[in-house]
Amino acid sequence: MPEIPAADSAAANGEITAETVQHLAGLARIALTDAEIDSLTSELDSILANIAKVSEVAGPDVPATSHPIPLSNVTRPDEVSDVLTREQALANAPETADGMFRVSSILGEEQ
Repeated sequence: MPEIPAADSAAANGEITAETVQHLAGLARIALTDAEIDSLTSELDSILANIAKVSEVAGPDVPATSHPIPLSNVTRPDEVSDVLTREQALANAPETADGMFRVSSILGEEQ
């Protein structure tokens, strides 16, 4: 079984240390000052403590929820209607090519 670094073992126990924050910042390639590391250490530790509190209350008999009230998607039924012909769609286009809209390149290279 691989050995867990001290920073990871502290995090596994629910405690965020400065070393854990430094390790995560290194993985994310983010440069942090000592003040930012101290701030993030306490903030992340607080977040883990709050997650632990919720985990104590949320048992198997408590349904998981993402919203306090049910959401429903408001949609309209699909209805077949008249559509534009290709010529009608391209009638007011500034430029067309081969029956399609012609637009300038956004990547700086012509295709």
